[in-house]
Amino acid sequence: MYVIVAYDVVSDRVRRRLHKALHGFLEHVQKSVFEGEVPEPRYADLIRMIETEIDRRIDTVRVFHLCARCRPATEIIGTGTFVETGEEDMIV
Repeated sequence: MYVIVAYDVVSDRVRRRLHKALHGFLEHVQKSVFEGEVPEPRYADLIRMIETEIDRRIDTVRVFHLCARCRPATEIIGTGTFVETGEEDMIV
């Protein structure tokens, strides 16, 4: 499945840990935004990792699912680039 993860984390320490951990799952595309393909079995690991890293009382993480039909309709305005996906990019 293709997901976009956006976060707003209060603590610098927690934000750095979450940022580093997300690199193991997705591509970093903006300061607090990651996106990419996550194999179904790894999705539960991603959610579990996020829940472990953040403080639910003060932090927010949004996980958006983008369907195959919606991905081509995505517009990037400015300097961003599309995340290329392929079998060689998958983390298993």
